[in-house]
Amino acid sequence: MKPVPHATSLRRAPVQRRSAERLTRILDACADLLDEVGYDALSTRAVAERAGVPIGSVYRFFGNKRQMVDALAQRNLERYSERITQRLREADDGGWREAMDAVLDEYLEMKRTAPGFSLVDFGNQIPVGARQAEPNHRVADRLTELLSGYLDREPDDDLRRVFLIAVETADTLVHLAFRVAPEGDRKIIEEAREMLRAYLARVLD
Repeated sequence: MKPVPHATSLRRAPVQRRSAERLTRILDACADLLDEVGYDALSTRAVAERAGVPIGSVYRFFGNKRQMVDALAQRNLERYSERITQRLREADDGGWREAMDAVLDEYLEMKRTAPGFSLVDFGNQIPVGARQAEPNHRVADRLTELLSGYLDREPDDDLRRVFLIAVETADTLVHLAFRVAPEGDRKIIEEAREMLRAYLARVLD
């Protein structure tokens, strides 16, 4: 079964399989409609109709569309983490450079193919909550958790700060690449990759 968001983003966490499947349909519909109409025109009623569920099923999980989109962003982060974990499981122990390629490549692939991701990704375009809950902080925390063992580093504040700086830099440059070209300008992406490697080499070599 596809991962569902962490329970803190929901009014009520799904317990039974049927409920979890309904939540998945709601979030899938939300993602598709974001691509079609954007956030401002998104409505919980339209999501319910697209998902084929009663409007009450949407409100069972979410108080409003902002909570629903935040849950979609959290699901994106879970799927992103799974993709990175799978890449590293298949890696040839190429060190931190291979790990960072996986981090960037999987983000680019989701940006190109995942419904709703170009607008929401991990919540960057739609602020949610306090500073510590900002999307790039979420990503930096998750990368610290995922990669510290692979890199044989302590998952401490120093490593988290390094990842936060790398994530903020990559976020800005990748958004630039996709403003220049619909699939992401490849020259800008490669410049971003080289810049990240140069920065991380000072810390991780």
